[in-house]
Amino acid sequence: MEKITILSTGTWGTALAKTLCEAGHEITAWSPFESEINELKRTHMHRNLTGVLLPSEIRFTTSMEEAVDGASHIIVASPSTFVRGTASLLKEYIKEGQTVSTVAKGIENDTLFTMSEVIEDVLGNGDNVVALSGPTHAEEVAVGIPTCIVSAAVSEETAKNVQRLFVGTCIRPYTNTDIKGVELCGALKNIVALACGISTGIGYGDNTKAALITRGMSEITRLGMAMGCSPQTFYGLAGVGDLIVTATSEHSRNNRCGRFIGEGMPVKAAIERVGMVVEGINALSGAMKLKEKYGVEMPITETVNNVVNNGVSPRDAVDGLLSRSIKSEILFTSDCAINKTGV
Repeated sequence: MEKITILSTGTWGTALAKTLCEAGHEITAWSPFESEINELKRTHMHRNLTGVLLPSEIRFTTSMEEAVDGASHIIVASPSTFVRGTASLLKEYIKEGQTVSTVAKGIENDTLFTMSEVIEDVLGNGDNVVALSGPTHAEEVAVGIPTCIVSAAVSEETAKNVQRLFVGTCIRPYTNTDIKGVELCGALKNIVALACGISTGIGYGDNTKAALITRGMSEITRLGMAMGCSPQTFYGLAGVGDLIVTATSEHSRNNRCGRFIGEGMPVKAAIERVGMVVEGINALSGAMKLKEKYGVEMPITETVNNVVNNGVSPRDAVDGLLSRSIKSEILFTSDCAINKTGV
């Protein structure tokens, strides 16, 4: 049994708290919002995890000091835009030897850091930081549906230490030392999921969605290769696995938000209608900057950005994608590491 702290009581943090508690670990869940913590203490239910009863053994607190005291593992589950702030609060209380994992998926707009890099920047020890990613909808994990996840770290031993936490749960973990590739997939697949939702909202069908998923994975891989990531990562659970579930599932906030936009709803209203953080919207700025920095063509990402941030109508944006010059699908030849053009 390990003492594990979950920082943030959103749906994913809460689902992890429940799952790890039921596996016999001692769990403390933290949030800075007193009303949120009081509701969880009172009801042992999360308002966005309908019908899921949380174990009474989970401790809920608004005190960061209390939350991390004595914990062997700390999991940061804040939305990507709050990870730096959460890590800054954690810095005052963290002790040597405590492993910090992040389940947030995003790119920090100003620094272009992944979430593990943000945590390393604040805490100063990247060897003890892990990224947990993969096709993991909180709504399914919370009710015990079999799920696979990737535990990624620079150190394989660190990745294995976190991997072992999930023994006896519905989550089957795999390790990966390509932490940048894993996190890049987690951030950028949300943008492709937005594209798929927009397509559905316009009225297009499965053919279009399959094309967006396939070509979306191609452009994510191109960027990852330019950044020195392993190509295997993009065709694993954190890559194509997470993209499929986010681009097709009814649980996907990004897919749902995109559908509202495709139906003609203004972006701000679509986000409000979803009622939770839409990470694909947050990732767009960083993705566009990375695209320019590495000189990689990412037409789907650029199209979604035009719709969300530049006022282009969804249908005109799709027409623009279809009217691009025709090219070969085969991009990865012997010089694949420097092939940066796309379809």
